[in-house]
Amino acid sequence: MKKCIVVLMAMLVLPTSASIRHYAAKVNNSQWQLLNQSRLQCTLSHTIPGYGDALFTSQASKELNLEFELAMQRLPKKYGVAAVYSIPPSWMPGAMQKEIADMPIRKQFNGDLPEQAAWTILSELEKGYWPTIYYQDWYNPYDKVAVGLNASNFVKQYYNFSRCVANLLPFSFEDIAYSVLTYEKNSDEFTRQSKKKLNMIGEYLKEDPELELVLLDAYTDSYGGRWHNEQLSVRRAEKVKTYFADLGVPDDRIEVTGHGERRHIAPNDNEFSRAKNRRVVIRMDRL
Repeated sequence: MKKCIVVLMAMLVLPTSASIRHYAAKVNNSQWQLLNQSRLQCTLSHTIPGYGDALFTSQASKELNLEFELAMQRLPKKYGVAAVYSIPPSWMPGAMQKEIADMPIRKQFNGDLPEQAAWTILSELEKGYWPTIYYQDWYNPYDKVAVGLNASNFVKQYYNFSRCVANLLPFSFEDIAYSVLTYEKNSDEFTRQSKKKLNMIGEYLKEDPELELVLLDAYTDSYGGRWHNEQLSVRRAEKVKTYFADLGVPDDRIEVTGHGERRHIAPNDNEFSRAKNRRVVIRMDRL
């Protein structure tokens, strides 16, 4: 009898195999939404009930880019690695699962994946597969977690997302935050190349005029009198200020300084060098 009790107690304390907790939207409730639709950023979002959101984001840049973020309601308590697989749904008999990537798990941070893995997930969703993320639960040592992205209702919003990405500006804020524009001789008219750069700045500010500060420093060459050059530099800077204000930048956030012929960056002994000195330097900070 005692042996039976000991055996029974031993059986009770033996570890059981880990169970898997599944998180995924149901087929009839699967929602995909296009968020932040602008020429600066596009985000495709999928809600995972009881877990969080899957987010695919592309931003204005010189190069095509994409990032996947797994936004969790309960952030990780420890470091680890999650395995990402493309899983065929039950109505695809015979289809094989495919390994996509390993996703680092970082303490108190959402999960994320770089561009290649993110595009792979999107293409697998387009084919009807359910990309699924597996990892050991950090709150319950007896559980593993499976987080699935439901491909139902995906394609229409994915195509809208693709059009949004195609319409992003081909440059970022960092590409225009510090700009040097040059002028025609003895004039407040920009050179052809500088007009193109100013148009770039204008395209960006049409989407996001909320700048914390704009500093405009204008300079001239040494051709002409000193007082004339100082006034010309102020006029040049004020013209740019008006351009910014017309695009929605608050007037009190734009500071103008006309330096005249001071602080040359090139000699003034020939026309080519003087052209470099006829300039306005634009420095912008975002909120």
